[in-house]
Amino acid sequence: MANLKSSKKDIRRTERRKERNAQDKTEIRTYARNLLKAIKSGNKEEALGFFGKLSSRLDKAAKSKLIHKKNADRKKARMAARINNIGKAAA
Repeated sequence: MANLKSSKKDIRRTERRKERNAQDKTEIRTYARNLLKAIKSGNKEEALGFFGKLSSRLDKAAKSKLIHKKNADRKKARMAARINNIGKAAA
């Protein structure tokens, strides 16, 4: 256990940040899961809606250094490629 007042404050701050980061990561995973469901069902309009939300959350997470910028770019590129292949798989 920390003895210094500043160390105790650091622990409290870290806990708050950890909780917020966990919520943000969960939100990103939820959008990704919903997007994949829309892609599997073949609903391109719904997929594009979820893609907009997902890409926005990924950019915000990268901006706050929750995830690396290139990680966010890679996830967006892979999801965009999957969306672009929705109609091609059926044709």
